[in-house]
Amino acid sequence: QMTPDKFQNKTNGITPRRWLVLCNPSLSHLITEKIGAGWVKELSQLTKLREFVGDKSFLQEIFKTKQENKRKLAQYVFNQYGIELNTGSLFDIQVKRIHEYKRQTMNLLHVIILYNRIRSNPNGDFVPRTVFFGGKAAPGYHTAKQTISLICHVADVVNNDPMMKDRLKVVFLSNYRCSLAEVIMPAADLSEQISLAGTEASGTGNMKFMLNGALTIGTLDGANVEMSEECGIENMFIFGMRVADVEKLWRDGYDTRKFLADLPELQLAFNQIKTGFFNSSEPHKFEGFVDGLISNDRFCVIADFAAYVAEQEKVSELYMDWVQWTEKCLLNIAGSGKFTSDRTITQYAEEIWKVKSVEVDLAPVPDSKE
Repeated sequence: QMTPDKFQNKTNGITPRRWLVLCNPSLSHLITEKIGAGWVKELSQLTKLREFVGDKSFLQEIFKTKQENKRKLAQYVFNQYGIELNTGSLFDIQVKRIHEYKRQTMNLLHVIILYNRIRSNPNGDFVPRTVFFGGKAAPGYHTAKQTISLICHVADVVNNDPMMKDRLKVVFLSNYRCSLAEVIMPAADLSEQISLAGTEASGTGNMKFMLNGALTIGTLDGANVEMSEECGIENMFIFGMRVADVEKLWRDGYDTRKFLADLPELQLAFNQIKTGFFNSSEPHKFEGFVDGLISNDRFCVIADFAAYVAEQEKVSELYMDWVQWTEKCLLNIAGSGKFTSDRTITQYAEEIWKVKSVEVDLAPVPDSKE
């Protein structure tokens, strides 16, 4: 209260040299061909890409580059885990610290619902999807470790069910780290940023995905808010309660069972987990996990679940139209200029440290075709 000027918020950022030039040279080359190399030092220049949204040949090149990157990730998965992936499927990726507020459980429950729908209608027309999870749990965080265990059990059942064929696969990427992220980010079609509104400070994984042309499904939380302002909320898949809605839910008395009564598919998924459908050798292993979520849903997984599933259906519908999908990818790339760490550090230098910047000559952008 005495010196409020000493407390400032600066939106954090990522370095485009690592998270685009280095990890995605083919996309970097495409961008440089269109707008020159100035964007490497001034990422705001990516807005120039907006004028090419109607250029179908350019969209085809972006789509082709994404497919190449998906093949690289698929090869990594096969080498590490022996799982063969359909690279034509939607690569749906959630990689981040394992924590209840980040709601990996919500994503996994959606996977179980997709699995049950395919089993119930094996001749149905389903958009193929590969769902990736990755992240680490704190050493003493029991619920987070249970979440990882459950993901792996579900993956084992899904991936070994011949009825799934190329339509649904689940992969837990072990030992998630920056060098692995350099393979993951360029390959993502869909970025999962689904924390409960009001719980995420900012996040930078969402920025890396956006810069590499992934579309985001998420809540209006953390940097998702600013991302929606930069690329247009219509170019993201936004769902769920806003902060005021969450506050009202708790103020009025949140009863998960009232929501569950209208969610028969979620009830079935919970029952399958509790009765050992996904881990017959230890059928009661996750009883407490499910009971705890229903009795104390601190991060409103159940309250937001119907909206999440509905938004995922919009994702699947749009993915079938590669032109419209890729247009939105391009608009996300074009809107990602704000999220460079260059801007963050410049703000620190000018507004906090009161120091002058120094010009640095950078090496030319590498040509992926050489």
